[in-house]
Amino acid sequence: MTHSQNILVIRLTAIGDVVLTLPAVALLRQNIPGAKITFLTTRENADLLRGFREVNETITLNRAIFRGGNPLRIGGELLRLIQKLRAGKFSLVVDLQSNGESGWLTQLTGAPQRWGFATKVTRRWAYTSFTDHYYQLHPAKSNCALLYHCGLATGEMRNVFSLPPDALAEARAFFYEQKLVAGRPTIFIQPFTSAAHKNWPLENYLAVARFWRERGMQIILGGGPTDRAALEPARQEGFVISAGVPLLVTGGLIQLSELVFGGDTGTLHLAVAQGKRVLMLMRQAALGNASPFQHPEWVIAAPAIDAIAKISLAEVNLAIRQVFNEPAGNVSC
Repeated sequence: MTHSQNILVIRLTAIGDVVLTLPAVALLRQNIPGAKITFLTTRENADLLRGFREVNETITLNRAIFRGGNPLRIGGELLRLIQKLRAGKFSLVVDLQSNGESGWLTQLTGAPQRWGFATKVTRRWAYTSFTDHYYQLHPAKSNCALLYHCGLATGEMRNVFSLPPDALAEARAFFYEQKLVAGRPTIFIQPFTSAAHKNWPLENYLAVARFWRERGMQIILGGGPTDRAALEPARQEGFVISAGVPLLVTGGLIQLSELVFGGDTGTLHLAVAQGKRVLMLMRQAALGNASPFQHPEWVIAAPAIDAIAKISLAEVNLAIRQVFNEPAGNVSC
């Protein structure tokens, strides 16, 4: 490989999965320091790439146009995307999504080297070098294992997200507007995940939030725009709600917090990549391949398969107490 390569990395969805490509992107940079690295993702994740210090350029896919059903708009968006991919003159494409859509996009680049996962025989046509998914590995390690399989040298597993200064400034402004005090112990809670079966009951999160607010902690409850209505009970109790702020501002709020607490969701993986302490509630079925990268000890696992609602308030509060080195006492709520 030469140092003047143009490399395209593909990971279209979702927030957590995009964040978990950070070690692989860092590995590419370690092996090919002079390369231009471009990242292809969906438009809703594009802002996230501002925190990838090794990425030089971002290409976006606007899925909303394809879902809209307007043939003229779809044709125009497809032509724009193909032209962008061809204009990149990529010598290597690394497809970390490796589904039918991303395999097709990989092939469209015309790159002489195309690497990806090809669990299905029917997807091997898209790649010049491929391997099966390493399902037994954490996704971040699996991404790196693909690169090792395709010939890169092993390197340091760097998982570093560099929050843009303007995002931190917006988060500080949010603190000021909400009468939060920077430097005072703060817990950022992300109650909702992408799937109901991964969610601990909201009433449990609120019980934990009340318990620690009574002990002087500042509490922020975050989420996406669609979570605002569901978090109305928290708002009525006077908790600060950040649901719907831009993703990188959420990153800033995470940076200003001492603990990020919630389920198996992208926000918590983003927190880990920012070097923040996390407490993740997880189903037993997801342990090992979705836990906080390099920190499996930051997990509270359900006591039975998929029985996440059975995680007790006492267990959660005890774990939080240990994070803040609180004195022993009644933590049962």
